[in-house]
Amino acid sequence: MTTETNDGCFEVLWPRAERRQTRKTLAPRLDTLENKTIAFVWDYVFRGDEIFRTLQEALEQRFPNVRFIDYPEFGNIHGPDERRIVAELPQRLKALQVDAVIVGMAC
Repeated sequence: MTTETNDGCFEVLWPRAERRQTRKTLAPRLDTLENKTIAFVWDYVFRGDEIFRTLQEALEQRFPNVRFIDYPEFGNIHGPDERRIVAELPQRLKALQVDAVIVGMAC
């Protein structure tokens, strides 16, 4: 048994880690989706195929000239090639002149 006392004082550590990344400014919102190209990007885990189809139908009714690039064009962002696919994604989106992306991720 120890005879040392702490007089009610304890050494503590802050449970949150030091910030390693600075916040980045978000891209500006689009005024409209009319005449825009939207890409669907998916992790192939939870019903993205159904959800994207439903979203596409609803958006096409509201914005008749919207164009979509379906998720198979980009590959599985949660599969064996995910690091390469995600790393190449910005260049692919730019090359395909994508204005907006809807990403489907499972919980």
